[in-house]
Amino acid sequence: MLGYKLLTPGPLTTTESVKQEMLVDHCTWDTDYMQITQDIRSGLLELAHCNPEIYTTVLMQGSGTFGVESTIISSVGKEDKILICSNGAYGLRMCQIAESASVPYMHYREAFDTIIDAKKVAEILENNPDITHVAMVHSETTTGILNDIASVAKVAKENDKVFIVDAMSSFGGVEIDVEALDIDFLVSSANKCIQGVPGFSFIIAKTKEIEKCKGKSCSLSLDLYDQWLHMNPSGKWRFTSPTHVVLAFAKAMEELQKEGGISKREMRYRKNNALLIAGMKALGFQSYVKSAYQSPIITTFYYPENKKIAFMNFYTYIKENGYAIYPGKLTEAETFRVGNIGEIYPEDMEKLCNMIGQYMDTEYLYNV
Repeated sequence: MLGYKLLTPGPLTTTESVKQEMLVDHCTWDTDYMQITQDIRSGLLELAHCNPEIYTTVLMQGSGTFGVESTIISSVGKEDKILICSNGAYGLRMCQIAESASVPYMHYREAFDTIIDAKKVAEILENNPDITHVAMVHSETTTGILNDIASVAKVAKENDKVFIVDAMSSFGGVEIDVEALDIDFLVSSANKCIQGVPGFSFIIAKTKEIEKCKGKSCSLSLDLYDQWLHMNPSGKWRFTSPTHVVLAFAKAMEELQKEGGISKREMRYRKNNALLIAGMKALGFQSYVKSAYQSPIITTFYYPENKKIAFMNFYTYIKENGYAIYPGKLTEAETFRVGNIGEIYPEDMEKLCNMIGQYMDTEYLYNV
């Protein structure tokens, strides 16, 4: 069958021109290819509003989780302790990483529909002076909630803590002034808001903090310091890099600039999201996250109370009509999720809502 559009938070729908870049083969030792890597690294610093004399970028093979794990196990030493703030599955995944690598940590957990509270973070830091690092997710794709990283960053830096941000589903789609917020490590992925394809993550970090990572990692492949050391002078990756993915990402970065940069892309995403929520509300679908905390990335919806809907039935109907959505991730309520990032436009949101409206009026709904 022909392809369908992904209404997901990544992988997401990419442009044909980004896909075309992957038809070219490159040697990892080629100077042209290494220059592409260097251009990506410097370009990411520009997107993050970072001074290259203070910050650096490291590209890491694998998914976004590889980048988060690399950052945690490389920056938090045996004598350190990290405070992990969670309000969704991806914050909880940081705890799994810490557990797996025997990284000392403390967990501050909020309900999935509640943002991380900077005042509570401050209280925890005051009562636990042995904490050296603070980590949190910006856009939690479990629900679509957007955490206030600015408030937490202020508390973390006032207490002289290393601040780590998982900006997997927000960087490139929401403006983040990394240097102004004094973020020490920010992690994101090629297949999110910059609209590339899966294959590597990237870490934007203060160079002085990367240098402190020497000798801390318990993993060879995920050693952030060693990856930076090899990549920094020439753009050469330590181990085999995802060459086709890198070429696609370079093209995606170029297309981001042609769209008008992050601010313009954020405007498109927010328009998509507003149309989606309004259209779904008219059909009886309420969003899970309060509007004040809703990200422009992905939205969690409750099923209408008066309708019996089986997700796979619902999913199949939508897929057959050209789109793919996500199942819910909540255990306490029946939900599903719809993303609106990638090569997605307002007309896609309108088509989706019309399609769901038609679904609600058919016998298909009750065939569960």
